[in-house]
Amino acid sequence: MALMTGEEYIESLRRLKTRVYMFGEQVENWVDHPIIRPSINSVAMTYDLAQDPEYADLMTAKSSLTGKTINRFTHLHQSTDDLVRKVKMQRLLGQKTGACFQRCVGMDAFNAVFSTTYELDEAKGTKYHENFVKFLEMIQDEDLVVDGAMTDPKGDRGKAPHAQPDKDLFLRIVERLPDGIVVRGAKAHQTGAVNSHWHLIMPTIAMREADADYAVSFACPSDAEGLFMVYGRQSCDTRKLEDPCSVDVGNSRFGGQEALVVFDDVFIPNEYVFMAGEYEFAGMMVERFAGYHRQSYGGCKVGVGDVVIGAAALAAEYNGAEKASHIKDKLIEMTHLNETLFCCGIACSAEGHPTKAGNYQIDLLLANVCKQNVTRFPYEIVRLAEDIAGGLMVTMPSQKDFESELPAGRGGESVGEICRKYFATREDMDVEDRQKVLRLLENLCLGTAAVGYRTESMHGAGSPQAQRIMISRQGNIQGKKDLARAIAGIENR
Repeated sequence: MALMTGEEYIESLRRLKTRVYMFGEQVENWVDHPIIRPSINSVAMTYDLAQDPEYADLMTAKSSLTGKTINRFTHLHQSTDDLVRKVKMQRLLGQKTGACFQRCVGMDAFNAVFSTTYELDEAKGTKYHENFVKFLEMIQDEDLVVDGAMTDPKGDRGKAPHAQPDKDLFLRIVERLPDGIVVRGAKAHQTGAVNSHWHLIMPTIAMREADADYAVSFACPSDAEGLFMVYGRQSCDTRKLEDPCSVDVGNSRFGGQEALVVFDDVFIPNEYVFMAGEYEFAGMMVERFAGYHRQSYGGCKVGVGDVVIGAAALAAEYNGAEKASHIKDKLIEMTHLNETLFCCGIACSAEGHPTKAGNYQIDLLLANVCKQNVTRFPYEIVRLAEDIAGGLMVTMPSQKDFESELPAGRGGESVGEICRKYFATREDMDVEDRQKVLRLLENLCLGTAAVGYRTESMHGAGSPQAQRIMISRQGNIQGKKDLARAIAGIENR
């Protein structure tokens, strides 16, 4: 099958019987729902750019499994060049959407599960790797979107999965049958879950023997019997219900999404099972996926950061303040921080290495440094953007007020005329353009896009402490002590 277009992707979603709940109701036509559709448009961009000859080098790759041209989001990295191109592709999509485009998690899961199942089979004599390769060939051939799902609700963080009062707070195997397994539980905060054709499930933490039933990895379609999703609430989301095309939405075309994905005794055939109790390998899968996904943030967040910086610069220009030295300095600082994140993404890619399975793994230490910086720098970028934009970003009247013909002024001026009068700045500046850029900044810094930029920068791919733990493990303090001893002439006792 040829690479799908964005429109073909959208039509493919209509054929699914995915169960989606939002605002206490089941959403029958979720593909065209005004709150959900912008996130679907973001995914569609990953298809449309792959069709564009200008971007084909970044957006497509040659499959190591079939030799066919595939979307890079379904690719197994074959070199450090592949890893670098991945980061550059993610930056491009962030620039084009100003939002989360939702396919990174699946791509990162493919590469983690591929190498882990290879080593699991090598140690245990299982056939999980063969199962996974057949599954991925199907995904590549049909050009499908896969939700990589790792995060469990976790319940009481002080207790292991098997010790939870409610055993379902970590996804688990509840029944083993000759032809498959039955699973129960949920995956939380799942980016792009509703917009995916399939889900690729991984354990959420390293496991011990008592947690063997929770050491499970598998794939299942989004409309599998017993699977349903509850759509995540976002700030300012109901503005899309008022008018999906309103200036007040900020970014009316694109957006991100998260959902709670519930597995209510879902049957998984053996052919789609990639781990079923081999707890010794749960930690390997988690660590490798986390590394890939932390690398991803050096691309996608940088692309959205480019949009934030551009919007802030426009706001300054519309305010007539673009020549002020402090404005220039703030834009320089925003650019410095953003490019530092990009450097981290490129560095951990360039320092990658092959796994036993043959695909390439990033440098884990540098990937965790990348994500640790992502938990900080976007917050400063947003702070500076809000500083440049001014208070009107959060106090501006609605578009309906700007369009209102209701008389209000002493001279019979309408509410709309009053708004346009008092929010004008430079003579050559259109007031509506100022509205648009301030609403875009509100969306990026505070609104629905904050899920894909600011807040996700903190908690996506693991919250800050998760990276600090990995930095501690990978930092080789002992080796650095040896370097100091050698130069100081101290004998290693």
